[in-house]
Amino acid sequence: MTETTEDDFLGGRLRIRQPVNGYRAGLDPVLLAASVPARSGQDVLELGVGTGVALLCLLARVPGLSATGVERHPGLAALARENVSANGFTARIAEADLADLPPDLRETSFDHVLANPPFFDRTRGSAAKTGTREDGRGQATPVRVWIDTGIRRLRPGGRLSLIQRAERLPEVLACLDDRVGDVLVLPLAPRLNKPAKLFIVQAKKAAKGDFRLLAPFVIHAGEAHVADGDDYSDRVSAILRDAAPLDLAGFINR
Repeated sequence: MTETTEDDFLGGRLRIRQPVNGYRAGLDPVLLAASVPARSGQDVLELGVGTGVALLCLLARVPGLSATGVERHPGLAALARENVSANGFTARIAEADLADLPPDLRETSFDHVLANPPFFDRTRGSAAKTGTREDGRGQATPVRVWIDTGIRRLRPGGRLSLIQRAERLPEVLACLDDRVGDVLVLPLAPRLNKPAKLFIVQAKKAAKGDFRLLAPFVIHAGEAHVADGDDYSDRVSAILRDAAPLDLAGFINR
């Protein structure tokens, strides 16, 4: 059995088991979940659900969602099921490759699809030594497959939400074809006046709205780290501790 730790998310609202060795969720899936503009009664799908952090953060913020996660790694899929149950939620966790979904999922449409694809293209670097870490950080399935699968599973008017490293923005945008519109990109900057290292992108299926590059969302307060502690900005602290939303549409007129 894989050794795990049990970690708090959303100010202790969630207790989530994660492998000691391998990919461990941090800030990225929490911000991604906060950005999904889901409403009670809607259907959501997460591709590459891992141990369930993003999906559970979304369920904790928005009650009444019908949730599905897809994860190809058997051990992570099992942990995701345990975490869903232990935190008192209901979700289907399908053990499958997102490039080859089960037939019933290929016939199902969702209001929201979210994904945190592996950040690193292993055609340009070396693989991690630990299998689950490589699954989480290295890319075996091209990002275009993640995006294509997500778009296919959306119903008209549904939204795709994805987080990725800043240097991969051109690649991600090139994958957003004429099936989607109303594309919003929110750069995530570590500090004021520092270049963004990550971004969140959202796109709406069967929409024709303009592309918008939003003002950066700053993660840490101040221009430099000056003391022990996390020094997150007030808005980030509200997301991490109080399950506050990160409304991308609210950045448009800032």
